Amino acid sequence: MKKFNIRKVLDGLTAVSSSSASPQPGNRENDLIQETLQSEHFQLCKTVRHGFPYQPSSMAFDPVQKILAIGTQNGALRLFGRPGVECYCQHDSGAAVIQLQFLINEGALVSALADDSVHLWNLRQKRPAILHSLKFNRERITFCHLPFQSKWLYVGTERGNIHIVNVESFTLSGYVIMWNKAIELSSKAHPGPVVHISDNPMDEGKLIIGFESGIVVLWDLKSKKADYRYTYDEAIHSVAWHHEGKQFICSHSDGTLTIWNVKSPAKPAQTITPHGKQPKDGKKPEPCKPILKVEYKTTRAGDPFMILSGGLSYDTVGRRPCLTVMHGKSTAVLEMDYPIVDFLTLCETPYPNDFQEPYAVVVLLEKDLVVIDLAQNGYPIFENPYPLTIHESPVTCCEYFADCPVDLIPALYSVGSRQKRQGYSKKEWPISGGNWGLGTQSYPEIIITGHADGSVKFWDASAIMLQVLYKLKTAKVFEKARNKEDKPNTDIVDEDPFAIQILSWCPESRMLCVAGVSAHVIVYRFSKQEVMTEVVQLLEVRLQYELNDMESPDAGGEQPPALPTPGATSSPQASAPQSHPSTSSSSSDGIRDNVPCLKVRSTPLKQSPGYQVELVVQLVWVSGEPPQQITSLAVNSSYGLVVFGNSNGLAIVDYLQKTVLLNLGTIELYGSNDPYQRQPRSPRKTRQPSGGLCDISEGSTTSEDRCKSPTSVLTSNPQQFYNGGGRGAKMSRKLSLPTELKPDLDNRDNSFSRSRSSSVTSIDKESREAITAFHFCETFTRKTDSATTPSLWVGTSLGTVLVIALNLPPAGEQRLLQPVIVSPSGTLIRLKGSILRMAFLDATGSFLPPAYEPWYEPNAPDDRDEKDKVRKRRPVSVSPSSSQEMNENQYAVICSEKQAKVIALPSQTCIFKHNITETSFVLRADVVQMSNGICVACFCANGHIMTLSLPGLRPLLDVNYLPLTDMRIARTFCFTNNGQAMYLTSPTEIQRITYSQETCENLQEMLGELFTPVETPEAPNRGFFKGLFGGGAQSLDREELFGESVAGKASRSLAQHIPGPGGIEGMKGAASGVVGDLARARIALDERGQKLSELEERTAAMMASADSFSKHAHDMMLKCKDKKWYQF
Repeated sequence: MKKFNIRKVLDGLTAVSSSSASPQPGNRENDLIQETLQSEHFQLCKTVRHGFPYQPSSMAFDPVQKILAIGTQNGALRLFGRPGVECYCQHDSGAAVIQLQFLINEGALVSALADDSVHLWNLRQKRPAILHSLKFNRERITFCHLPFQSKWLYVGTERGNIHIVNVESFTLSGYVIMWNKAIELSSKAHPGPVVHISDNPMDEGKLIIGFESGIVVLWDLKSKKADYRYTYDEAIHSVAWHHEGKQFICSHSDGTLTIWNVKSPAKPAQTITPHGKQPKDGKKPEPCKPILKVEYKTTRAGDPFMILSGGLSYDTVGRRPCLTVMHGKSTAVLEMDYPIVDFLTLCETPYPNDFQEPYAVVVLLEKDLVVIDLAQNGYPIFENPYPLTIHESPVTCCEYFADCPVDLIPALYSVGSRQKRQGYSKKEWPISGGNWGLGTQSYPEIIITGHADGSVKFWDASAIMLQVLYKLKTAKVFEKARNKEDKPNTDIVDEDPFAIQILSWCPESRMLCVAGVSAHVIVYRFSKQEVMTEVVQLLEVRLQYELNDMESPDAGGEQPPALPTPGATSSPQASAPQSHPSTSSSSSDGIRDNVPCLKVRSTPLKQSPGYQVELVVQLVWVSGEPPQQITSLAVNSSYGLVVFGNSNGLAIVDYLQKTVLLNLGTIELYGSNDPYQRQPRSPRKTRQPSGGLCDISEGSTTSEDRCKSPTSVLTSNPQQFYNGGGRGAKMSRKLSLPTELKPDLDNRDNSFSRSRSSSVTSIDKESREAITAFHFCETFTRKTDSATTPSLWVGTSLGTVLVIALNLPPAGEQRLLQPVIVSPSGTLIRLKGSILRMAFLDATGSFLPPAYEPWYEPNAPDDRDEKDKVRKRRPVSVSPSSSQEMNENQYAVICSEKQAKVIALPSQTCIFKHNITETSFVLRADVVQMSNGICVACFCANGHIMTLSLPGLRPLLDVNYLPLTDMRIARTFCFTNNGQAMYLTSPTEIQRITYSQETCENLQEMLGELFTPVETPEAPNRGFFKGLFGGGAQSLDREELFGESVAGKASRSLAQHIPGPGGIEGMKGAASGVVGDLARARIALDERGQKLSELEERTAAMMASADSFSKHAHDMMLKCKDKKWYQF
């Protein structure tokens, strides 16, 4: 039959040729499918970022607005308010954020960066923007301080000088505190960088300056000289005031704290070594590790709190990082899971000259955020409501589902709420600022993440929030190796043998299937009831590829020794369901054979409500060869089947009857249709390395050694899953395909062809063909079919789509008794590049979802008849196609890493074809439902995100979004319905994006507000006597000291001012507050000045024209003076 293409696009009308079952095409008139989606329905933008800020470096808290800000080493800024209110911004330079300072209750934030720039952020708009920046040219910034309710920012530098910046205009004052003036003759050497600046809480005119070398100076701003100098022979890390301004405390590099009385500079009033052992003979205690930070907070009713990080003694080897809380005579040492980056004590008052009343400590760790309740005994931590545990174990894969059944999130939440830990603080989470956005999108969204430790987490992602619902630990079904010696050397990966590689989930039936890195597949059912499983059901499958041609000299394709006839209930290759492997054997010469990589537990397994194991399927070693990792997986609840494939072939398993239905090498699937005419090869005696799973942890670089195959038959140390610290990208589900066969791809980026080359060292390049995609559907399996039947479509890495017909027994009791018959149908479709995705449309161009069975409670009462009734009452939901007229056609949509095709069925005519990319390749493709149509969404390795219309494959969107810099993104990128997509932008953070115009327009409404108008608390009362006898807080007119009129202008070359993109728009957002008012007044003045000058010009022009008019009139009068009236 002659194939033909019609490509007509006329005003959105798409001509589709659809042939009927008869061999002559075109005997029916062309159907017209109106395509509703147009390019104006698409727009790409980032929506929200969730997770723990990657590589945090600094932190600040606004005690009135109750907002927390965290800066990172790559210039990111994350702001957190109440649970559900969070925001992400980025400094363009990407330099590390070294310090953050809120303008308290002003809706503004100052950030200081490692590239010596200072920025002012406006937080009064939903997407914060930079209003001003100042870049220092000759000095390096080391410390900043902005006093409460002041507009003058002190900036300390590496040279030991202090500059003063006006935060409204972002200009430098001429007032500078030079290091040599500050220390005078007290030291012969340079005092080192400024490590601390703060003003005396009771006297704003006195500034304390800490230099790294150990010198502290109390500087009088008015008289421009030092009042006191305090010297100590150990380097200083931080300084903190007592609120009365008579004492301050310093933390030092030898693990000591020194407390000084302001007026006694000769020696410290007290020296404490919190973790030092006190020698008996009164000598100095032995030195400890540096105390990196100390805070000194007072309470009205009791002893002050001294809180510090670091300072442990050097003999505490292997001890975890600690935060020490000293309160009165008690010292509590709180161990942390990760190194401490910074901590802040949250206090009731923003005023530094009042009793501080601390109530909590926020501790920023390298990979976590901990908030400690200071008011409760034992200092319990608060339960963290933010989704910061994405990276608890590295994420290895994820899937995203928008528009799920509405009962799913409540069901997952109810089983997940039982997993909560106990012992948290009873109080409300203290970071409670901001307001939620008004989300108009109300459809349920779920993100599932698979992790390196074998756990699977379900997240509620509705309305641009993220909240963990439920966690499943898949490793529970396996025996744990008690010690190193106990470990069987059958592992194909040394580290993380349970890591999840692929997830397949059916939201309607709640069936979950996971494939792990040790070539294992686990099928789970959802139940709300606890159950005790005596024996975990296990199937072992021997997916082998090559046979010695001595044994089967005349085999036409590579066939197992006893090839089951198509439709056999089980293949002899699969051992029957059993509790643990009985077949594991090592032949006499020690070659490992028929053993799986992991041992399934033999003891009974208590399964809590939630996901419960239905069946474990393991691939076994074949004559010394480890099983190849699974590259594709699909489950169908309507048919009761799970199917998986790797670079050897595929296996179809009936999980209801617990049998293997089909176990075929890829070549056998072709039968006599094999386009490559491959012949059987004898197996090589060398062991193949199994590719590992791409790690999502830091810096995945492609490992070079992955193509070197160990030559000995028995290698005790198989290829590692993660390659040491670099943790290489060894194999990934989408990226592990043989590319050597594709000459047109050779010009692609070198690093990619390496990481994408097959997980197998090429024995024979053309013989390894991995299974890369599956799709279950009710469709026309062969060209001659007149009715739709259940089938499985299989896509391979060489761009072939093969169809397997499924003959299912009737539902109900028969389904469990009669065999399912599966047979390759001979149908074959070819595309360029590895197959990624398949989907089906009905005759009107609407999406045809795979059939599914609605969820039912599997652990219903024991009454067997009842159970069967339950099953029978719930008919299998069949695709709409079977209820249509039988001669109506369907369309198969097939997308490979190079092109997309739409094929009319049953005629199998290609009616539309689109080459997606010539020079790159598609990493992820999904057929997605938008609010007004369906389309194909693709993400390319060159960073382009594209959408194509269906069925016409017209390009609707093509945006160069993000060049692929990391294998993590390739492995975790996924599209879902309603224009949503996501990927892991760092090992700890999920970035969500939308490609829907509608969502982009509504985003502003959906985003939360960080700034809410709050009254600033009243200043503390000075009291009668303090007012009478002096004392109490002294105020200072900083404007007078630092303003241009007195201090003069700063040197032009010292720093340059850069106006931010926030600009006027940002100013409109800044509706009130000191900074906002002043800045707006200045802009208004500018505008008024502009208008006045315009008015002057206009007046001048009018006067000029009046002049010329009077001149003309005068001339005219002279001319006509002597003429009579009749002479005119």
